[in-house]
Amino acid sequence: MRSVTYSMNVSLDGCIVDAHGDIDWSDPDEAVFRYWTDEIREAGVHLLGRRLYETMLYWETAEQDEPLGAAELEWAALWKALPKVVFSRTLSTVRGTNTRLASGTLAEEIERWRAEPGGGDIAIGGATLAAEAADSDLIDEYRTMIHPVLVGGGTPFFPHHGRRVNLELVESRPFGRNVILLRHRVVR
Repeated sequence: MRSVTYSMNVSLDGCIVDAHGDIDWSDPDEAVFRYWTDEIREAGVHLLGRRLYETMLYWETAEQDEPLGAAELEWAALWKALPKVVFSRTLSTVRGTNTRLASGTLAEEIERWRAEPGGGDIAIGGATLAAEAADSDLIDEYRTMIHPVLVGGGTPFFPHHGRRVNLELVESRPFGRNVILLRHRVVR
């Protein structure tokens, strides 16, 4: 069965964006960018909230807008080829290759993708969408790419849903001297 994963860059104080909505503190070096590229290769679909969808639209036309290196061109090609489902209460249409609005609830979409033939993780992006998935106990693995910065507030990575979730560390990997990946599987 396909795993549901939630992964994002995270500040040391647990935020995916700072209080102003900025993510400039999480600009990846070459090794971190390579990790994100490898992770997107493992995905069979990416479920996104509206804000992350709007941020990721950059990759739909990035190579037309500015010169990109080989790593960025590879990322853009992988991203465009990946099926994407956007959850939004405000959008009536979406743009982008292989992108559609969700036609059901988050639980229904996950159930539909788990039933599809093929492989690859069901990746969830965006704190609001991840909070909904966590509330319904749909997340199988949390992946945090922790950056050495305290942003002092913003959108938290971990949803606050008022229940205990036991986790098992499955990987810990440093990237240089500054960034560390932690992967935790939900213990059921």
